[in-house]
Amino acid sequence: MKPKVCVLGGYGINSEDETIFAFNETGSEAEFVHVNEIISREKSLEDYQILVFPGGFSYGDHTGSGKAMANKLMNNIGEELLKFVARDTLVLGICNGFQILVALGLLPALDGEYGTRQAGLLRNDSARFVCRYVNLKKVSEKCVWTKGVERIFLPAAHGEGHFYLEQAALEKLAKNDQIVFQYIDENGNLAKKRFPANPNGADLDIAGICDPSGRILGMMPHPERSLFFSNRPDFTLQREKLLRAGKELPKWTENIKIFENAANYFADK
Repeated sequence: MKPKVCVLGGYGINSEDETIFAFNETGSEAEFVHVNEIISREKSLEDYQILVFPGGFSYGDHTGSGKAMANKLMNNIGEELLKFVARDTLVLGICNGFQILVALGLLPALDGEYGTRQAGLLRNDSARFVCRYVNLKKVSEKCVWTKGVERIFLPAAHGEGHFYLEQAALEKLAKNDQIVFQYIDENGNLAKKRFPANPNGADLDIAGICDPSGRILGMMPHPERSLFFSNRPDFTLQREKLLRAGKELPKWTENIKIFENAANYFADK
């Protein structure tokens, strides 16, 4: 049976269609669920195995990115959320969704403290909204979402993506293998906080993290916005290189594996 995916929407969240498409193409059964449908109990998290917070600008980020939506959720369905993550489920937050997960205290959840805010996503060091493709390398071996992923190329679009933790907590995050993605340059070297390889100046070039279980992933760049090989901004160049080498053009980018891993996690059980 296909795992059911709850893709939350409403109040400025976007990219729901792309996210639903990605899951449905890779073996899951995803549907759009308005936040109010969960809050009113018209729909229940108990009916889903995967919960997704897509990107966007919930409540216009007027009180800080992700904060208003996180407050709305925690004040209305906080217990349901904590019960959901305690089950053998998966959670994904992309961009604004990552910001919401951090504000909810579902990431990084150091020492298993779910529901307590421990980190922040600060304004980009450039003090500007940045929209550009970036390179990431996978670091964590425990994250369920990134099995078989080594390096990906995908768009980032955010104004508050500088992941912040106090130094001792940052060291614990690394020791716990909870750093999932880091920004790298075109040659595969760590960005070392340098723009544009690191679009926001995050410490340790952090682009994504997971919880201690590896089942909850938050990341700033958007894998759902670059699924097809033809989505790449350098598609014509890459196509010509492959054709001249006599190689077949791939349909998908490496980003599709993130969504495939979600379906495979439940298929293996």
